[in-house]
Amino acid sequence: MAKRRSNESPIGDILKEFIQINKLQSGMDVIDVEAAWKSLMGNGVNSYTKEVVLKGSTLYVSLTSAVLREELSYGKQKIITMINEELRKEVVTAIVLR
Repeated sequence: MAKRRSNESPIGDILKEFIQINKLQSGMDVIDVEAAWKSLMGNGVNSYTKEVVLKGSTLYVSLTSAVLREELSYGKQKIITMINEELRKEVVTAIVLR
């Protein structure tokens, strides 16, 4: 009787391969960046955030508070670094606050 070979793989590896084959990574990055923004900025900033959109490698954030927009503009590079560290890869290179 022949031995059966095991084709078992972790589900995470299978999903990564599926995303790569179907070229879905850019869409996954959009979702991941939005989630990272919400988790890193907390309830205070999120209550004034209308929209978070990733286009290419630029993150566009619409805010309802001009004061908050001005405060965040001083720490753009720190925000970029925090988001990229959260995602464990270089996704965001610039932020535009509106």
